[in-house]
Amino acid sequence: MLAHLKGKKLYMCLFLALLMLAGCQGSSREEEQEVKEQRLPQALSMEDNYRTYYEVFVYSFFDGNGDGIGDLKGLVEKLDYINDGNPATTEDLGCDGIWLMPVMSASSYHKYDVTDYYAIDPEYGTMEDFENFMAECDKRGIKVILDLVINHSSSEHPWFKEAAAYLAELGDGEPSLEECPYVDYYHFSKEESAGYSQVPGSDVWYYESQFSYTMPDLNLYNESLREEIAQIVDFWLAKGVGGFRLDAVKEYETGADSANIEILSWFADMVKAKKEDAYLVGEAWTDISTYEKYYESGIDSLFNFAFADSEGIIAKVVKGSSPASGYGKALQNIEERFKGYNSDYIDAPFYTNHDMGRSAGYYSGENSSSQTKIAGALNLFMSGSAFVYYGEELGMKGSGKDENKRAPMYFYEDKDAEGMCKGPADMDSIKMKYGSYESQEKDPYSVYNYYKKAIRLRGMYPSVRKGNVENMEQFSDDTLTAFTKSCEDEKIYLFCNLSPEERVIVLDGLEGEIEGIVEELCVDENQPALVEGTLTIPGYGIVFLK
Repeated sequence: MLAHLKGKKLYMCLFLALLMLAGCQGSSREEEQEVKEQRLPQALSMEDNYRTYYEVFVYSFFDGNGDGIGDLKGLVEKLDYINDGNPATTEDLGCDGIWLMPVMSASSYHKYDVTDYYAIDPEYGTMEDFENFMAECDKRGIKVILDLVINHSSSEHPWFKEAAAYLAELGDGEPSLEECPYVDYYHFSKEESAGYSQVPGSDVWYYESQFSYTMPDLNLYNESLREEIAQIVDFWLAKGVGGFRLDAVKEYETGADSANIEILSWFADMVKAKKEDAYLVGEAWTDISTYEKYYESGIDSLFNFAFADSEGIIAKVVKGSSPASGYGKALQNIEERFKGYNSDYIDAPFYTNHDMGRSAGYYSGENSSSQTKIAGALNLFMSGSAFVYYGEELGMKGSGKDENKRAPMYFYEDKDAEGMCKGPADMDSIKMKYGSYESQEKDPYSVYNYYKKAIRLRGMYPSVRKGNVENMEQFSDDTLTAFTKSCEDEKIYLFCNLSPEERVIVLDGLEGEIEGIVEELCVDENQPALVEGTLTIPGYGIVFLK
């Protein structure tokens, strides 16, 4: 009997212990879930200018009316692809900003020659379509910036047409601004110089047109023109636009950086007086020692060309033509350089854009897929507002003439599928290297799913989006770059293996600092490990430690 009671007591003790263990495990699972939820990408307020922008060429994105040309209705149909507005879902790409390449009425397919700064190009739809697009973006927390082309207008713009007609009729006389104020909106001359074209109907007058005779350069020192531009800014800000991408800022006054900086300063001050949190990013396609000076203007951001394109820092370290250690060094170096001109700067890292050959063509051989992936992550893990060119996340191809770089977004394998665009008329036939979105979304190791995870990690950690960088030279070498990123009380250690071989790193000197691996970004099924102070990273793997 005693033995039986003892057995029952033992059974009850075991039962209670199991209940307690189950309760503890339940609490642990709940805590783990809570931590995961806390790490979800957070919806940013519209005032936050550290975002992940998706550059869209509307013409080639998605067709909403069946004419083969992308439009705003089609873009709205695919907004959930870019961001569905719910940080907890994983079906969308997760970008919280959109840069619209020019959508104003223009003469050409690319829309960089504006004929009306207050209208949507008819190929893209109506102002009502634009307003609907803005409303849908607002629901999703997407900040929209417009490409604003003020270096030049179209030769079909009423300002230029009136000025050119006046000068053709005037002949060799001296123009009167009272008779035609638009003459001073452009750079007219009686001397034929490099970068100038002849005024139609005149054998006396020429006009500056550095890009094309169809794109006459504007005189941004003219006060009346500046007032016109301020009104244009008012118009689009009233539509809900969150800022502007400024085209060709180093060409405002050709070869005159100080003049361009002064013009940018005027523009930035004017816009910020209207909307303090407006985001401004400028394109100054030149060397870093030149464009860093443009931060003196007070503009928020300048595209960081040093890291972009097939011969930029990212591509070089990924291809192995430069040591991987140079990436972390460069990240730390640019902070000091840019802060020297503007302590409030926000970097604008990008990897490719509409003027560059697409990144999938940068790499060849058996590791090309892995290199395409990790290169995208090196862009997205830079601080600032990072930019992704549409289709980059699919590994789209396209090089040579501009039309090839602006090929239809590769949503479906069938080019005749509903919504697919035909692309620019002079585009060559392009055979893509990787599958369409339709096929890649099903593959956990696709370029698309890799980019999607990289964007989510960027959204989850403020230190990744906006942290200060400290290079960890002691761990970096030809194929490994290591650095920390810190923001307020968050500090992350990043280790990036830029080789196909597994790397084993003894974390000497970090004892007591590192709790463990908090995130990984791998190109295949191989995973990292941290055991007793030794970190193992698979080929082309990236690890976040805390």
